[in-house]
Amino acid sequence: MLEEELRRAAAVRDPVPTELRQLALDAYALYDLDARVAELTFDSLVDALPIRGATDAPRMLTFRAGELTVDVEVTGQGLMGQVLPPQPALIEVLGGPQSALPVPVDELGRFTSGARPAGPFALRLRTGADVVVTEWLRA
Repeated sequence: MLEEELRRAAAVRDPVPTELRQLALDAYALYDLDARVAELTFDSLVDALPIRGATDAPRMLTFRAGELTVDVEVTGQGLMGQVLPPQPALIEVLGGPQSALPVPVDELGRFTSGARPAGPFALRLRTGADVVVTEWLRA
């Protein structure tokens, strides 16, 4: 009884912002026991040697889950990448309060997204019944 009164008072005096509530729902929706996690195996910010004179070099990322590899290039114009081995798939760019942006993968495994992630992002790859989710990174 006291707990219910406190919840009602908190909802009136300090309501949870809509964006935060949506983020919590989206995070829970990501919880998928069948999804494999693609591990970050290369990040050009950490693993690459700096190139002299390059001021706006794209960020290169490689994720791996078993035999599946996802190479991603993050530029000012968005994301570009390739799934290896090539296969029919759909990639969703996850990030922030906005909904996932679906990106089709062509027959050669290539994909592009014209929207550069503004903050932390992850990729969810759907290949038929298989779901692979990458680690979250800051753009």
